[in-house]
Amino acid sequence: MPSVAPMRPFSDIAIAFLNDLSKKVMSRGRAYSDVFTFGFWCRRSALLKEKSKYDDLCCRLGKGVIFHSTPSNVPVNFAFSFAAGLLAGNANIVRLPALNFEQVNIICAAFNDLLEHDHKELRPYICMVKYPTGAEITDKFSSMCDVRVIWGGDDTIAAIRKSPLSPRATDITFADRYSIAVIDAPAYLASEDKDKLARNFYNDTYFSDQNACTSPRIIFWIGEEKESAKKIFWKNIHDLAKKNYALAPVQSVGKLAAFYRAAAERNVRLEKGEDCYVTRVNVDSIDEDLMRFKYNSGFFFEYDISALDDILPACAGRCQTLTYYGLTRERLTKLLACPPRGVDRIVPIGTSMDFSLVWDGYDLIRGLSRKVSII
Repeated sequence: MPSVAPMRPFSDIAIAFLNDLSKKVMSRGRAYSDVFTFGFWCRRSALLKEKSKYDDLCCRLGKGVIFHSTPSNVPVNFAFSFAAGLLAGNANIVRLPALNFEQVNIICAAFNDLLEHDHKELRPYICMVKYPTGAEITDKFSSMCDVRVIWGGDDTIAAIRKSPLSPRATDITFADRYSIAVIDAPAYLASEDKDKLARNFYNDTYFSDQNACTSPRIIFWIGEEKESAKKIFWKNIHDLAKKNYALAPVQSVGKLAAFYRAAAERNVRLEKGEDCYVTRVNVDSIDEDLMRFKYNSGFFFEYDISALDDILPACAGRCQTLTYYGLTRERLTKLLACPPRGVDRIVPIGTSMDFSLVWDGYDLIRGLSRKVSII
C-alpha cells in the first residue's frame, strides 16, 4: 500500500466504486437506516455535487496512506471516514468498530464483492482491519501512514497518539464533543406535522443512544407558550421512544444517578414523567461545566431563553452541532456575529447525523490531500 500512486480528489475510479457500493448496500441494507443513508450519500450524483464545491482539484493529489481509527459504538462511521479518504485520493487502512454490528458485515461484504470482480484495480487502496486494543499493531499502521484520522473520545486520542507518526505525517482528530438544540415554541405549535418532528428528534438522539457527538443534550426553548409546546413535544417523544427504544433497567438507574450528581452541585429540577423513557432536567443556568453531568439513553437538560444569544454560554469550544426548529437563516446568521467559541454545524432537527465532507470544522478533502504549486 505505501507504494501505490496517489489519485486526484474525486477521481472517476473512486466515484465509480462508491456509486457501485451505493447500489449494493442500499439493496442489502434496507433493514438498517444508517446503512441505507450511507448508500444514498455515496451515489454518483451526490458525489458530483460535492465535487462541484471545489475549484482547485486539478492541482491536488491524495497524501498517500490514511489510517482511520473509528469509534466502536457507531456502526457506519467507518464507511463515511473511508469514503472521505478515497475521495481525497488516498489508500486507506480502516480499523473497524470493536463491537459486532450487522451493518459492518453488510458493507464489508459489498467491499469484497466489488474488489473481487468489477473494481480489482482498487484492491491496493482498501484495507479493512479488526484487532484487539494494543499498541503494537497501531504502532505499525501509524508508522506507515501519511495522515491518521482518529474518531473517539479524548482518552482514545491520547492513547493512539502514543504511537509515533513519520516526520511529515499529521493527525486529524474528532474528540469528545456535545450538541444542543433550539426549538421555537410558536413555530412548533403552528406545525401541522408534529409527528414528523418527533421522528426527526428521535433519529438525532435515541437512534444512537445519544452516543453520537451530534446528539443534542441541552434543549433550549424560545418564544411564547413554551409550556404548551413542551407538553405536546415531549409526549410525542415519549410515545415514540416507548414504542421503539429498548430501555434497560441499568440505563434508568444511570439516568437517575446522573440527575443526583447534578443536583448535588447545581440548582436543577427533575421534570415529572410517567416512566424513564424521557428524562428532563430543568436547569437555572447554562455553562460548559454542565456537560460533566450528561448521560445518554434519553437524558436531556432543558432551559428557557428569551433571545437566541442566550445560548452562547453553551456554545463553548466543545459544542459541535446546533440543531434547530422554527428559526430563520437570518436569525441563525446573526448568532455567528457574536461569535460563539464553538459550534461547527447548524442544521435542522433530524439531520444532525447526516455526514458531510466538512466535519467538526475540518474540510476532509483538503485536509486529506496536498496542493501542488506550479509557478
